[in-house]
Amino acid sequence: MKQIRFELEELPFSTLARFGLTQEMIEDLPMRVLEDLCQGRHSPVLPVRVRDENGEQVESRTRFVFIRRDDGQPDVMFYPALKSSPLEKYDEAQQKQLLAGKAIIADTETADGRHSKVFVQIDPETNQVMSVPTSIIGRNLQVLAEELHLSSVEIKDMQEGNPQTLVINDEPITVGIDLNNKTGIRFCSGDGQKWREQSKREWDKYTFGVYGCWIMDDDGNLDYVPEEEYTEELWNEQKKSGERNRAAALHK
Repeated sequence: MKQIRFELEELPFSTLARFGLTQEMIEDLPMRVLEDLCQGRHSPVLPVRVRDENGEQVESRTRFVFIRRDDGQPDVMFYPALKSSPLEKYDEAQQKQLLAGKAIIADTETADGRHSKVFVQIDPETNQVMSVPTSIIGRNLQVLAEELHLSSVEIKDMQEGNPQTLVINDEPITVGIDLNNKTGIRFCSGDGQKWREQSKREWDKYTFGVYGCWIMDDDGNLDYVPEEEYTEELWNEQKKSGERNRAAALHK
């Protein structure tokens, strides 16, 4: 199931609709999110609704990613939010590091029985355990070391899950391994504390689209309201958003 570029019109909207994610909801996601999805990257954590064996509606939250099956057709793979992370295969020290939000290097067994090294980290929004081959992140770390003149000690510290704070042009910059990032490495203006606080993908409280609005609550959860269900508050927010966009366009 090779991940390659997808076009918006070929996405399996009918499959997503069975889980309560309509085509309108997907198309109303920010353009940067749609671009990520079309490049085979994970979605934000979104609400889904399904019927259980008793016909009752069950609500949950999940990430998903588009994949291409062996027959060339696009499909969807879900990564649901878990109550806790499955860490049984890791020793006590590794579990402690993972639960602290750090990336670690661990052994893994491939489908054909071979053993290899991977970077492992917990997705803080779903508790899913993410893994990426060390060779991929290692190459990116090598490029980073050359560009920022990082020492072997600093790189080793990053590999052990500790972000590094540097001073560039008299300003602190922190860099560390984050498997949710496109390259597996995330930069942040500020110190290590700022880097950790910025781990969640940033959203405005209201993200208006063509058909409705994605709303982020105080806990960072996203929910969708179609236009026909807008409250007076939402209509007012949409008006303010339009005015801000027009003002920004005039100042370009």
